[in-house]
Amino acid sequence: MTPVARLRAATAPLHDMVDAAFGHHDLAKAEDYSRFLIAHALALPAAERQFATIDGLPPWRIRTPLLSADLQDLGHALPIPLAFALPDRAGAAWGALYVTEGSRLGGIMLARSVDVGLPTRYLGAKHESGEWRSLLAAIDAEGERQGEAWTDSAITGAEACFTLYRHAATRIAAS
Repeated sequence: MTPVARLRAATAPLHDMVDAAFGHHDLAKAEDYSRFLIAHALALPAAERQFATIDGLPPWRIRTPLLSADLQDLGHALPIPLAFALPDRAGAAWGALYVTEGSRLGGIMLARSVDVGLPTRYLGAKHESGEWRSLLAAIDAEGERQGEAWTDSAITGAEACFTLYRHAATRIAAS
């Protein structure tokens, strides 16, 4: 099994939990959409701050400013993100990056359900041509080069990132 296939299979249950945690928002309603974006703003900036400190990651593009602009258009400030520290393991950041960059794919699908008058810079920030495939190829190549322990740590990083998003969704649901 390739490193990406292992990563995908190992994190599928957490991915499903995160999808379920965010799934109750009606993105066609401004209030629900705002809460959805606020929950994302509790997680994404924390993860992106971690990525910015790590050398050697595959290319990625920051989305926090897009999220902030959408929230501002909806009358909300960017909240203080949840605390997040990547596990101190070689491939952990790669696994977390897999999660945040993978969310771009879902974002494009979700953007279709957002009311026409609402901002969608964040959800509409799709991958550029070949970007997702390049990331997956880089993860596979690095995993093959580094070995199973590296892939295990990428899985740990992805799990930590999915957990961060699940906690963000839970916090907003409880407020």
